[in-house]
Amino acid sequence: MKFGIHNPSWVYGADPTEAFDRLKEKAQWAENHGFVWFSVMDHLIQIPGVGAADEPFLEGWTALSALAAVTSRIRLATLATSVGYRNPAHLAKIAAGVDQISRGRLTLGIGAGYFETEYRQYGWEFPARPATRIGQMEEAVRLILQMWTNRRTTFRGRYFHVEDAILEPKPVQRPHPPVMIAGGGEQLTLRAVARLGGLCNVGGDLATVKHKFDVLRRHCDAAGRDFATIEKTHNHSWLLARVGSAVAAKRERLSARGPLRGFVGTVSEAIDLIGQYRDAGVDLLINSDYRNDFETHELMAAEVMPHFG
Repeated sequence: MKFGIHNPSWVYGADPTEAFDRLKEKAQWAENHGFVWFSVMDHLIQIPGVGAADEPFLEGWTALSALAAVTSRIRLATLATSVGYRNPAHLAKIAAGVDQISRGRLTLGIGAGYFETEYRQYGWEFPARPATRIGQMEEAVRLILQMWTNRRTTFRGRYFHVEDAILEPKPVQRPHPPVMIAGGGEQLTLRAVARLGGLCNVGGDLATVKHKFDVLRRHCDAAGRDFATIEKTHNHSWLLARVGSAVAAKRERLSARGPLRGFVGTVSEAIDLIGQYRDAGVDLLINSDYRNDFETHELMAAEVMPHFG
């Protein structure tokens, strides 16, 4: 099993102008301590359950391109880009640029989008039917893959089109950067993963993850896809301390910004639960660090990850 860090919060202290410096330090530390993945959210405002809507929040692809220039090994991603926020041909160009800057370390994380408040604030149209947004996502992935691999691309879809479009330079990775299709929708999203995704990303508790993987396997069978060729990732929030008393103190301290979610417990408890996720088929466990708790990363690197090397 491999491990990664996801950055959903830009609150690192009182001065919001230091947010990128702290992000850079976190990504470089992760790269040097065995983590293989570092991702940022592609939102314009903070989402419910993580923090306040008016918190400082950096744009994801801007931050990712800067991280590409100051790291050298760790894989970089958005988790996940909403299909509605950018013309997909433009997104293909942006992503190709980040892959160039990072020398081939980009994973394109993409999803159907869900945060209607953000759509409304920024003037994007929000299709009410999830099936419409998922259809847009799947069509966007097909267009992006063509832009990354064709000399010129003409694409006339239901939602998007380009005419004899040039994208140069191409991404470094061949045949193209991997695509993570995020979400666990059983009828449409996981079917899109089976058709087009190099990675899936599902949340939820252990029973939910097992069930979603079973559904994905059935979609793979229907599509003639080898289930084993899809990297299974799980994004979950982990807050660790060594002993129970330290867990209680951490819970009290970090809950000042709102209720805690995900796993909050000791190192030994985490090792046991992570082992169950591994046995369920998770290849990459991503810690959604919504409280920017450095001690958790240190304990993960020093005491948890060695058990799964």
